[in-house]
Amino acid sequence: MKLLVVNPNTTASMTAKIEAAARLVARPDTEIMATNSADGPASIQGYLDVAVCVPGILDEVARHPDADAVLVACFDDTGVDALRCMVDGPVIGIGEAAYHAASMIAAKFSVITTLSRSVAGLEANLARYGLAQKCMRVRATDIPVLELENGDQATTDKIRNEIRRAISEDGAETIVLGCAGMADLVARLSDEFGLPVIDGVACGVTLSEALVGAGLGTSKMNTYSSV
Repeated sequence: MKLLVVNPNTTASMTAKIEAAARLVARPDTEIMATNSADGPASIQGYLDVAVCVPGILDEVARHPDADAVLVACFDDTGVDALRCMVDGPVIGIGEAAYHAASMIAAKFSVITTLSRSVAGLEANLARYGLAQKCMRVRATDIPVLELENGDQATTDKIRNEIRRAISEDGAETIVLGCAGMADLVARLSDEFGLPVIDGVACGVTLSEALVGAGLGTSKMNTYSSV
């Protein structure tokens, strides 16, 4: 199958990180086509960025009509509903994929994200997906998204500190990393804290493969109809 992995921001280095995370879990017969929007914000940090980047992601997906499924590699699940109206195959956001995975392997989870202004949007998505009751808290590290590209120790330590607090204060049994730019931290954080740490890119890739393998696409009955 051909899986289009779209980074809705314009930062190519983040797209490369997302592509690497996708390839780690993809099946040998899955072709990963990783790309990013040509126009839009360099990072997505709150409602305004989410709105501004939607035209770019729609244009990018339109350039790849051969994709069997689309994975939106933004934790806000930016443009997912619009894309479901546009294409026939499955369209998955990494946020929704990660939340569902967390809900199936633990009774309760916490989310570690970037800036505080992103928290309200993620909480709204959790409520919309019916998973708010399983999420103990969405925790902000107040790390700007593009700082994750630097990979410095201070940035990683901020994420570690919030994971410690999520375990001790929230009673979290698994941790969801709330940004595609954190995808490269999953293995080391899982080992360090002794609990599953979830990356939405990996979950989104494997869920896309499962849906396509089961012969399932987006329903065009009413809600996601394009006409």
